[in-house]
Amino acid sequence: MGEKDSSNSSGGSFPKYLEHLSGDGKAIGVLTSGGDAQGMNAAVRAVVRMGIYTGAKVYFIYEGYQGMVDGGSNIVEAKWDCVSSILQMGGTIIGSARCKAFRTREGRLKAACNLARLGITNLCVIGGDGSLTGANLFRKEWNGLLEELVQNGDIDEDTMQNHSYLNVVGMVGSIDNDFCGTDMTIGTDSALHRIIEVIDAIMTTAQSHQRTFVLEVMGRHCGYLALVSSLACGADWVFLPESPPEEGWEEDICLKLSENRARKKRLNIIIVSEGAIDTQNKPITSEKIKELLVKNLGFDTRVTILGHVQRGGTPSAFDRILASRMGVEAVLALLEATPETPACVVSLRGNQAVRLPLMECVQMTQDVQKAMDEKRFSEAVKLRGRSFEGNLNTYKRLAIKLPDEKIIKSNCNIAIINVGAPAAGMNAAVRSAVRVGIADGHKMFAVYDGFDGFAKGQIQEIGWADVGGWTGQGGSILGTKRSLDHLELELRDGCELPRGFREPKPGPLQEHTLPGKHLEKIAKQMHSHSINALLIIGGFEWSLNTITDNPVTTLSGWTRLHTVICSLEGACADASHGVFTTCDRIKQSASGTKRRVFIIETMGGYCGYLANMGGLAAGADAAYIFEEPFDIRDLQSNVVHLTEKMKSSIQRGLVLRNENCSVNYTTDFIYQLYSEEGKGVFDCRKNVLGHMQQGGAPSPFDRNFGTKISARAMDWITAKLKGSQGTGKKFVSDDSICVLGICKRDFLFQPVAELKKETDFEHRIPKKQWWLKLRPIMKILAKYKASYDMSDAGKLEPLHHHHHLGELSAI
Repeated sequence: MGEKDSSNSSGGSFPKYLEHLSGDGKAIGVLTSGGDAQGMNAAVRAVVRMGIYTGAKVYFIYEGYQGMVDGGSNIVEAKWDCVSSILQMGGTIIGSARCKAFRTREGRLKAACNLARLGITNLCVIGGDGSLTGANLFRKEWNGLLEELVQNGDIDEDTMQNHSYLNVVGMVGSIDNDFCGTDMTIGTDSALHRIIEVIDAIMTTAQSHQRTFVLEVMGRHCGYLALVSSLACGADWVFLPESPPEEGWEEDICLKLSENRARKKRLNIIIVSEGAIDTQNKPITSEKIKELLVKNLGFDTRVTILGHVQRGGTPSAFDRILASRMGVEAVLALLEATPETPACVVSLRGNQAVRLPLMECVQMTQDVQKAMDEKRFSEAVKLRGRSFEGNLNTYKRLAIKLPDEKIIKSNCNIAIINVGAPAAGMNAAVRSAVRVGIADGHKMFAVYDGFDGFAKGQIQEIGWADVGGWTGQGGSILGTKRSLDHLELELRDGCELPRGFREPKPGPLQEHTLPGKHLEKIAKQMHSHSINALLIIGGFEWSLNTITDNPVTTLSGWTRLHTVICSLEGACADASHGVFTTCDRIKQSASGTKRRVFIIETMGGYCGYLANMGGLAAGADAAYIFEEPFDIRDLQSNVVHLTEKMKSSIQRGLVLRNENCSVNYTTDFIYQLYSEEGKGVFDCRKNVLGHMQQGGAPSPFDRNFGTKISARAMDWITAKLKGSQGTGKKFVSDDSICVLGICKRDFLFQPVAELKKETDFEHRIPKKQWWLKLRPIMKILAKYKASYDMSDAGKLEPLHHHHHLGELSAI
């Protein structure tokens, strides 16, 4: 872990980087308000522990604003151990309630009195836009309220002088994702998990009986859950409040469903947001849709209303990490605030935590509702942000097939291939690519069994209906091969190497390079099928193969075609979800056992992402990763930390180890060391998670990430092909061989030639890993001293174009 001193970090020496943010003498109140959302407890935990870490006092305010008004036992100082074991709990342990009293000045006066007496002048509010608006009003009135309290004799002059201004920072907890300014609100991803679990279960019974299911999901004013779950399951129709169906939708939906039945499609899924309306602002209910289908089509139709099950259950890995990051950022924002600093809200943009002006975000959120009320629906969609608008456009492209006569043929052939280890979301990416390609007029081909199948000619044209129902399936339907070295032996038959081709240099990764003779076989297949572009969905293997002596340029030379190649990195959210789910169960199994430490080995090769993020989501005590070297002193330090921990009320520990973090400090070594050093204090267990991390149905994140990134890649390929038309046959250029991934807040097409400078080939990882900045958060929340790098935080950013700008909306 690299932590030499594992003593309690709530006092004593302070990490130099945070000296100017010392919380000594300051008090922070944390409350949850409005509807509950999974992940609120993770946010509360982060606020409490980060606050204590900086030396501040942190107070629980129970039952939201009602508890603030009532005071007394509703406002209690929180200790470090108070928030132990709450990370995996849904709902909120400090309660939430609607409060009419706080809407009156009299109620706010009582609340101000209760806070001032305890010296609480920093307020962290976790709730929806109504809760945050109330907090901002409270902040504006603070001085006047204190003056009135002095006049009434409720507080003295010194108290008023010492607590003259109130700082407010908000975090949005709402499963609807209905707040402008952040890509994701706390609870949204978990709600999507609940919805997708139900849809996956329903689809099996619907197929068995050839039924039509109408599912109603939450979202009174925002259709995000309905839209994204429709993308994730390939629903046939979706009804949203922001984008009502056009006039005559009743005939359109009946026509589409009857066409599905004619094509032998056994099930139809229709998703309805609870706030769905038509163009006249009249509600479209799930019962109304059922009646329409039964009356006009005679279909066996069932309605399922998911209701509050969407709010329940354990929070997803994404929500735990999001809430933890937001909680830490909220404390930093409070400690940095001055009387002139406006109230802010901590938001997610791409993979960055940012601070935005609270009231500007609230105003934009209210503008969306106003636009819907006034039937300005296209404007409402735009106000929801580029991510929402992009999701809607992607859904329309993938769900609604244009008649063949309306599609302008491009005369281009595009092949899709899966390489590397199977990753959740691969099938969703293939489906998206096939349908976007067909809609753009291309002829799409599927390559089966990776480059092996490519060389053997396992290539088939694939149509719109062929990829129906692929989004929810795990693994790779096309098949994938990880290693290519077996082909080198198979193809050593004296084929002539092309001019200019160089054999790969010998080295530790030679077995992964793409052999020249293999390339020739592939080139012949590309030539015989007239393939103009290749979409590769996979991991490091392709990037490496492309860069090593750039054989793709040679490939283009062989095929004598203009070749465009785009590679997508496989998604990994499901694997981290699997890691923390297993860790939850392991911790739970220890709840009846005194003093036990679990050592868990995760996958990931040399990349410590899974161990680090899984550790953050599961509340681990340590996570050993390759990117952060450690030695025997660090291991000893962690043992000391766990020994101290066992003396408290928290008598179990969790340690994660990335599989290749060290050659000598193996999982067995660490297990044996901990077992020996912990004798008489705690005992140990170990668990190697293995390939279960790659299995199972894809999460909503991976389904939609695969769908969106693949659609983006196809748009890029189409643009490249159009740009080359009319120029005659030409060889590939560096900028037409790209890898598409995420850089900070945006999707980025990066020429593979440039990747060479940024890649550690020996260990198959990028030289710079964005998530390493989250390492200190895990350590701080586990009670280690660690300096927190605030280079990406610490300033209030203007809202203007920020609302939902992150192209990587979590989904």
